[in-house]
Amino acid sequence: MLDYALLDALLAVVRTGSFERAARELNVTPSAVSQRVKLLEERVGSLLVKRGQPCEATASGALLCRHTERVQLLEAELGGRMPSLPGTQGERRAKLRIAVNDDSMSTWFIDAVAAFCIERELLLDLVVDDQDHTAQRIRAGDVQGAITTQAEPVSGWRSTKLGRMRYRAVCSPAYFARYFADGLTRGALRRAPCVNFNEKDELQKRFIKRVSRTEFEPPAHVVPHGEGFLRACTSGLAWGMCPQPLVAQQLESGELVEVSPGSRFDVDLYWQSWRLSLGWLDDFSAMLKHRARTFVD
Repeated sequence: MLDYALLDALLAVVRTGSFERAARELNVTPSAVSQRVKLLEERVGSLLVKRGQPCEATASGALLCRHTERVQLLEAELGGRMPSLPGTQGERRAKLRIAVNDDSMSTWFIDAVAAFCIERELLLDLVVDDQDHTAQRIRAGDVQGAITTQAEPVSGWRSTKLGRMRYRAVCSPAYFARYFADGLTRGALRRAPCVNFNEKDELQKRFIKRVSRTEFEPPAHVVPHGEGFLRACTSGLAWGMCPQPLVAQQLESGELVEVSPGSRFDVDLYWQSWRLSLGWLDDFSAMLKHRARTFVD
């Protein structure tokens, strides 16, 4: 029989990255958390946590964490439906860990899900990653749902198309005059610095391939922050691919201009989540699909 007090301690350490933060989350001492994890490791006969900054789960630890999360979600749903049933965790709110790309976070995601989470008393634990790489979080078992560009569902998951996010390649008027006054040539694109959200961000390179019909590495700043990314464009530091809703006002005012006027770049977005049938998770998925239509094309 698994001891879920010990499993809760393991999950808290892995999710927070430290024994101290796990202790605060569980309202116990760091020593108590350490003892619980050590006892669980002794019972399992395997190392479950790689001690470090941050602490990380081993392969065995990750497997137990995924199991514990599913049990917690099942018990949270049961407790919500039958709060008087002994042994359920009716007082504990369900928590959904989701991988979301920064552009969705900056534009539509929170507005889309806020009312549902308030009504159902659902807690969100959001992991921000590039939309082309959130599927890796799924495969690693790190999340229960993800906004991703991957249409094919991961094994054991289901995939639903949400819509498409439209991007514009933008820069400041001064930047445009400095680099693109003679047109959007291959030579100009090779010289003009762009801005990437992180090292995994491929949007700028994909745009270059589309307009120039060739592939190359442009000079690039790395700005892993939504507001900072936009500021890099408005300040004249770089050009970049920005979600249309985020730059509509700046384009209208003339603070930003399009690198290639009239061009558009659409990215299809999908919601992938556990195939495991959970009433509130099914409801969340249906709500997200419906609400996304209001915010994305």
